[in-house]
Amino acid sequence: MEKYTLSNGIRVVIESMPNVRSVSFGIWIKAGSRTEHRMNNGISHFIEHMLFKGSDRYSAKDIAELFDGIGGNVNAFTSKEYTCYYFKVLDIHLPLAVDVLSEMLLHARLGEDDMEKEKKVIFEEIAMYEDTPDDLVHDLIARAAFDGHPLSFPILGTEELLAPLTPQDLRSYMERHYHVDDIVISAAGHVDRSIYDLLEKHFGGLKRRVSKVELEKPQFTGQALFHYKQTEQHHICLAFPGCSIHDPRQTAMLVLNNVIGGSMSSRLFQEIRENRGLAYSVYSYHTAYEDSGLFTIYTGTAPEQTSEVLELMIGVLEDIKKNGITDNELRKSKEQMKGNLILSLESPSGRSNRHGKNELMGIRHETLEEMIRKIDDVSHETIRETIGMMFSQPFALAMVGESDQAIANFRRDQLV
Repeated sequence: MEKYTLSNGIRVVIESMPNVRSVSFGIWIKAGSRTEHRMNNGISHFIEHMLFKGSDRYSAKDIAELFDGIGGNVNAFTSKEYTCYYFKVLDIHLPLAVDVLSEMLLHARLGEDDMEKEKKVIFEEIAMYEDTPDDLVHDLIARAAFDGHPLSFPILGTEELLAPLTPQDLRSYMERHYHVDDIVISAAGHVDRSIYDLLEKHFGGLKRRVSKVELEKPQFTGQALFHYKQTEQHHICLAFPGCSIHDPRQTAMLVLNNVIGGSMSSRLFQEIRENRGLAYSVYSYHTAYEDSGLFTIYTGTAPEQTSEVLELMIGVLEDIKKNGITDNELRKSKEQMKGNLILSLESPSGRSNRHGKNELMGIRHETLEEMIRKIDDVSHETIRETIGMMFSQPFALAMVGESDQAIANFRRDQLV
């Protein structure tokens, strides 16, 4: 892996993989729903859509046909803390793909007619999301955990906030956030040193702007929220304080996640689905942000089983708090993590994504050996410390369904 900067300061991370014929390429920008405010929530995701509407040189149809015509793919995603535009193509088509993506990013038309059409598309995306309660409950738990903070905002925004946006609103936001200090370019695959001149040609002209964005650290609020919706199931999330991307306990948190609900052999999956047959989907996951984190458990179950499932969840967590995890669970979780890590790094996409995100978020680039060593170093002591942090205050609770009876008087402090 090599790191360098363009003449204007844009950071670049490149990894050559001579044994493949493809190139995975990403432009990472530190702009997401966290960098928004209450009146423009959703603008980061809207801009992501609008950059695919074309520039003066390439129309939206041109972009689609060009990538289809070379057997490649191009896409983008917006998260809470960043936006990524990426493609994967054969090595011989890299110059064309970089040219198209740079046009999209640096010379987007952002026309009013295109905006009005794309607003309708996003309104349909929001409606589809709201019709999917097992997705909706994850937005609800973010509000319950970080009430009022931008990390609680939905990435898609709302129709009411997006409707009045103008081309100038989008340009102003991009001027503030799409600047060289908050852009990283990553590539992995069959690349050589010619990529340096290619990137300088297409991105070296972007001017530096001094517009440091200060982020406010969130406070875990631990609320209980209910959203009424006619559903066949109750969709439930519990959330606990987690680790930031810079917290040394994050590896222990990921080991613990595998044991609690991050795999088919996890305690929650085995107890609630396999042993009792009370849910089809039950899992946990950890989300690490720049200065905070969230550990979340999800399940969906029949309304009449909601109370029983909640009590089973608490029972699993109480046992974890009291007794920790077993030697066998610790060993299996570590092996699972190492296997997933190694498999993810066998693809150019996995390497490009890891390098781009790490560089953008200020995470140290580690060798595979260093990452494996960190996993191996997780001990029962660090697991116990992580458990203590998770259960240090009442958890957040969110549910989507037809009745809040099961959670109305549910105690959220019983693990403290």
